[in-house]
Amino acid sequence: MQDLKKRTKIFALECWKLCRLIPKTREYDAIVRQLIRSSSSVAANYRAANRAKSDRDFVNKMKIVEEEADESQFWLEFLFETTEDKHEEIQRLVKEADELVAISVASIKKVKGRL
Repeated sequence: MQDLKKRTKIFALECWKLCRLIPKTREYDAIVRQLIRSSSSVAANYRAANRAKSDRDFVNKMKIVEEEADESQFWLEFLFETTEDKHEEIQRLVKEADELVAISVASIKKVKGRL
């Protein structure tokens, strides 16, 4: 679990670093803000899930992780389609978001199996 805690934090940091490179326009401002919020929420909620008080609490927090990772993936895809550069980095982050969604879903299913 410690590795995933680090991985989600790195994901948030890399999204933040990408956002610093996006043109500073009114149009991109909303997208950048959303991506920073959703990607950092992945890390924060995964951290919270590790302190869950019960299996049900863990599942609820991991559902938030899943949703926020999926939202991050959406904003990254949106940036890919609307920017002319940084496509390689954006694609890498889209893949990471997709993997975080898959890990979250697998964790939720595993714990739900115990309930």
